[in-house]
Amino acid sequence: MTSAPSAGPASPDDSVEMTFGGNATMLLRIGPFTLLTDPNFLRRGQRAYLGKGLWTTRLTDPALLPDQLPDLDGVVLSHLHDDHWDRIATRSLDPAVPVVTTPAAARELAGRGFSATSDLQPWQTHTFTRGTSSLRVTAVPGVHGPGPLAQLLPPVMGSVLELVRDAGDGAEVRWRGYISGDTLFRPFLADVLERCGPLDVAIPHLGGTRALGVTVTMDARQGADLVELLRPALTVPVHFDDYSRFASPLGDFVAEVADRRLPGTLRPVRRGETISLRA
Repeated sequence: MTSAPSAGPASPDDSVEMTFGGNATMLLRIGPFTLLTDPNFLRRGQRAYLGKGLWTTRLTDPALLPDQLPDLDGVVLSHLHDDHWDRIATRSLDPAVPVVTTPAAARELAGRGFSATSDLQPWQTHTFTRGTSSLRVTAVPGVHGPGPLAQLLPPVMGSVLELVRDAGDGAEVRWRGYISGDTLFRPFLADVLERCGPLDVAIPHLGGTRALGVTVTMDARQGADLVELLRPALTVPVHFDDYSRFASPLGDFVAEVADRRLPGTLRPVRRGETISLRA
């Protein structure tokens, strides 16, 4: 049974903020927990390898670097592409940091010396705990490569993050967010609401990434379809202009959401900016 996030006023201990590092890299401060997503520290002009002879070039500089990071409770990794986990992340991050990711990525990272990987199948959950607070990370299925491209691109997961407090008479969800990962829009993503409950925020990976002439991440229309499907209180788009394979700019998504008069608040974020993830 799912539950809605608490309707009561948020306390300082319930604050949820995101610092945007560029692409899909976010530093998330969720109550007492600190997470990093999809660590990508390549600089402008450097190339990221996507596998099977595919490359993409970074067009921007990152706004977060490894030496700027605080102590981390964990890393949430949607999939193992160089624009989501690069060679700088491999040599710079603590190999003992917990990494929540797909089974395929967990195996690869274990081979690189990362000893605390947690491999999640769709709808499995990993829980971080501190005192009376918990942070649940639930893996959501995604489709990165449609059709035959599914054999060329790595498995990908989205994630639902839930800040949970022990209220004495039971657990209470204080905030819930969904990060799409590099997926295309699919109607089965409605299962996010069915399985987990209403969302305080959705963070879609956009960009309309093109590989071998095929779109492999959501473009403006698909991103708006996701907002219409999930009806989050707040939408914060990421992954839209940092690499040469992106073909759908952020402005197109903003216009699509406005033209369709979709529900909730749209809050674009600049690289290096820190914003609240509450509506």
